[in-house]
Amino acid sequence: MQTNLATAQSLAERLLIAAGVPGPAAVQQAELLLVAEAKGVPSHGLLRLPRLLRRLANGTASPTNTGKHEWLSPCYLSVDGEQGLGPVVALRALAAVVPAAERHGVAVCSITNNNHLGMLGFYAGRMAERGLACLGMTTSEALVHPWGGTEAILGTNPLALGVPAQPHPLVLDMATSQISMGKVHDHALRGVPLEPGWALDADGNPTIDPVAAKDGSIAPFGGAKGYGLGLGLGAMVTFLTGAAYGKAVGGTLDDDRPSNKGDLFILMSGGGHSAGEYLDEVRRSRPADPSTPVAVPGDGARSRYQDSVADGIEIPDGLWRELTALEAVQREAALAE
Repeated sequence: MQTNLATAQSLAERLLIAAGVPGPAAVQQAELLLVAEAKGVPSHGLLRLPRLLRRLANGTASPTNTGKHEWLSPCYLSVDGEQGLGPVVALRALAAVVPAAERHGVAVCSITNNNHLGMLGFYAGRMAERGLACLGMTTSEALVHPWGGTEAILGTNPLALGVPAQPHPLVLDMATSQISMGKVHDHALRGVPLEPGWALDADGNPTIDPVAAKDGSIAPFGGAKGYGLGLGLGAMVTFLTGAAYGKAVGGTLDDDRPSNKGDLFILMSGGGHSAGEYLDEVRRSRPADPSTPVAVPGDGARSRYQDSVADGIEIPDGLWRELTALEAVQREAALAE
């Protein structure tokens, strides 16, 4: 169904508040989901909300914890997320390290025991808008097969990069897999086949069936290079956070396991030139197709967001029915108390 952003975000906020999440935290979590929807990344949007509500209901996610902070040095913050909501814990941690980055030139924040962050570029973009360069990394369940392998043993291990620029920052957000597992679930929900080369089934055979891919593995992007980058990022995050790795990771794609992946953010301040003029030079460079100008990372997402603000977003009918049914159940439960 087609709906506007405000209506969808209001529904998400009400569902979270009814599940015990304080109002400001519900706004943060709902905003992240709806920004993902508006930017054309439904795999990290409202699709995630029913599972998050189940995790809140069974205690594997905390509605109120915002993370325990320990400064290991003046510019290194270690955070125990205490199973709080991913964006709530991460945004509070980033707010704490911004002054350190501005004072020392660089600051690091490592996070463990935090729920799913959602769209990683959300955070890199926020920091870039504040005038700080940002590198963001996180790990996931074992979903990706190695280059030359058939068994899911690596995380999708995404990387986000934000660089201040005028009028808009440069924001790169990419998994080190061909696609995210959230996108597999989104394709399954919509009944849309995967592209060839994206995934293998449980027996290690290529598949375009998203349901079969759920039990199989995702391919690394870019062949051996993407595999090496994903492995390296996962090893770095695990080394610096002490989080679980490989098949021991859980808690972002299930209902009943505590989340034990790791998150890492590096913030940097600088006195160099804004990247804006260079980005415009890239955009003005000669395109392969004269009808399609050259773009830089973040341009497409920003354009889709503006379109969504103006025209609304398309939510799968089944997902919308599920969310409205959950609200009806919550309302009945509240009246029965």
